[in-house]
Amino acid sequence: MLEETVIAATLTYILMIAAYKYSHIRKFHIPSMTAIILFDLCMPFYLYFTQDWKERLIDGGEIFSFLIWMHVGLVITLYVLYALQVSAGRKILQGNDPSIRDEHKNQGKGILLTRALVIATGALLVEPETLL
Repeated sequence: MLEETVIAATLTYILMIAAYKYSHIRKFHIPSMTAIILFDLCMPFYLYFTQDWKERLIDGGEIFSFLIWMHVGLVITLYVLYALQVSAGRKILQGNDPSIRDEHKNQGKGILLTRALVIATGALLVEPETLL
């Protein structure tokens, strides 16, 4: 079940790279990035409602795992970067400050790196289903 979420996140990451590369095509860049941000915001809710986290984290003792906390920290970092990115993007669309483009581009690079790490740590947290 969790393997599909890693595949979906990886496919949206490929879309994110394309949207970053073709940022000059606003009709592609803005809707793609908006959809990816919404996907990432909805993912924790999907995982919460489809998995038994009490069993894994509390009963299984994984709540003390460094990898879990690293993943959570990266997700929070990603959300903060998204907030900064959306703010910078809105300023670009308003046309008030032309110097904001470099900030927006550098934040985009940070988002690409952070999101790759979020996907990688999420993939490491997937427990393969046992066939019994």
